[in-house]
Amino acid sequence: MFTDTHAHIFKEYYEDIDKVIKDAKMNGVNKIICASTKISDAKEIIKTSSSYNEMYYCLGIHPEEVKENLDELKRLIEEVKDDPKFVGIGEIGLDYHYGKETKDKQLKYFDEQLSLAEEYHLPVVIHSRDATQDTIDILKKHHVKGIMHCFSGSKETAKILMDMGLYFGVGGVMTFKNAKIDEVIKDIPLERIVLETDSPYLTPEPYRKYQNEPKYIKTIAEHLSEVKIIPLNELSVVINKNVKDIFDI
Repeated sequence: MFTDTHAHIFKEYYEDIDKVIKDAKMNGVNKIICASTKISDAKEIIKTSSSYNEMYYCLGIHPEEVKENLDELKRLIEEVKDDPKFVGIGEIGLDYHYGKETKDKQLKYFDEQLSLAEEYHLPVVIHSRDATQDTIDILKKHHVKGIMHCFSGSKETAKILMDMGLYFGVGGVMTFKNAKIDEVIKDIPLERIVLETDSPYLTPEPYRKYQNEPKYIKTIAEHLSEVKIIPLNELSVVINKNVKDIFDI
């Protein structure tokens, strides 16, 4: 059994969440951690998670959503701080690919949300795109554990982040024919890797024509087992331990 450590299971993307959960369980996925990107997501996932034993959630404001009200996020976190389904702060971080004009606000939101993680003793789920050095510099100011979501950086960057105690989320991108991330993943110890889909995005090969779902974690796990040259059952033991070490679920 596996955990999808990063998905966006919202009504905006899925008409039948019951079926998404059922299909995930049928394919060996018994836990799904959903990450919010904005306030409406956060409110929805708090409610949805109460209906499914398999679903947990992280709360955060994505760097492309810094128009959102950070004080409202803080209020929500205070409301649910004792909810066992609430397991982290995310998806947070920096994205300069399309959003350089909001750089200053992104830096502020990232810094403040890392402080929230410290205050509530929660792990973080970090998005970093075209912003490696700023991401590292801000993380050095805080003492947090967590995951570099959809990691696609260099071996050198991976080493820096590993030394800071972070884990790496790997997903469908690893299976793409033109992806080079396998060479980096080979150098990252399995003890620092978790699996994620980023549903509804980044569906793995050979299913890219379909919307991504947590059920495809098995496909990603199979690819990782080939990269790491380890049987799938042994891989699942290590990966599950990693998830528990980060989120304590």
